[in-house]
Amino acid sequence: MTHLLRIGTRRSTLAMTQTGHVRQALADALGVTSADMEARLPLVPIVTTGDRIQDRRLLEVGGKALFTKEIEAALFDGRCDLAVHSLKDVPVEPPPGLALAAIPVREDPRDAFVSERFDSVTDLPEGARVGTASLRRQAQLLALRPDLRIELLRGNVDSRLKRVADGEFEAILLAASGLNRLGYSDRIRALLPVEDFVPAPGQGALALQTREGDAPAIEVWGPVLNHAATALAVRAERAAMRALEGSCRTAVGAHAWHDGDDLVLVAERLRPDGTRRWRETARIPLTADVEAAAEAMGHTVQNRALADGEPVEN
Repeated sequence: MTHLLRIGTRRSTLAMTQTGHVRQALADALGVTSADMEARLPLVPIVTTGDRIQDRRLLEVGGKALFTKEIEAALFDGRCDLAVHSLKDVPVEPPPGLALAAIPVREDPRDAFVSERFDSVTDLPEGARVGTASLRRQAQLLALRPDLRIELLRGNVDSRLKRVADGEFEAILLAASGLNRLGYSDRIRALLPVEDFVPAPGQGALALQTREGDAPAIEVWGPVLNHAATALAVRAERAAMRALEGSCRTAVGAHAWHDGDDLVLVAERLRPDGTRRWRETARIPLTADVEAAAEAMGHTVQNRALADGEPVEN
């Protein structure tokens, strides 16, 4: 490789940190030295609409695509050649002309419980204030503890940690992957079990997005950075989400992991107030059409919810 590979990313500390890891992996794959990093693999930080709006839930202003659309626009108009996203922010249906070129190995996909005084969700006092911006986490919390007060918590990781440290909340929930990547693992009081807190589809994974026409360049580094086991698991999760019609307006979770020659997938939809949850678990042979099986399972969950009177949300 002799030409530039400009890397687009959100400007948040977490996004810049995880993009830095990808950038180093690209440098290793392409033989780019530290001295040539800025010239050959420059970063293109972009402030997204999702970063600018901090006082409302994403469902009120357009959904998770608000974290990706400006970066995708930069790919289309040639300001960058590669975008690094948190996969859970990437819509299931990519814009025509763009593709996911690689999915690196996933960090811990679980949710993290962060508190100054309490060790777990069950330890929280009645009526405790818990901060989150996720409808899924809200529903899962209320399913276990309907007495809790769930309050909106937006902002970067540092500001969220400060608010719980200052006593605004008894606890907050964050993705363990982000805390680990930022070196804040010591702030995690508990990792929430997947059986109670099914993660968001793709949680803990990164997505490397490119233009479809850049295939020759991708062939050089794509297979090196792509982690096949992670890529298969998140494809199943996203297929289930597609069937669940998951968005910021619906509380859905999907998580897959390898177990021998099978992929185990759990997917669920919840009522936002936590009073109902619909869940299926499947063991899918790796020799099968994993995405088709995952999508069928997602339809099963969705149909059960719809039969019980839940609305269709897009």
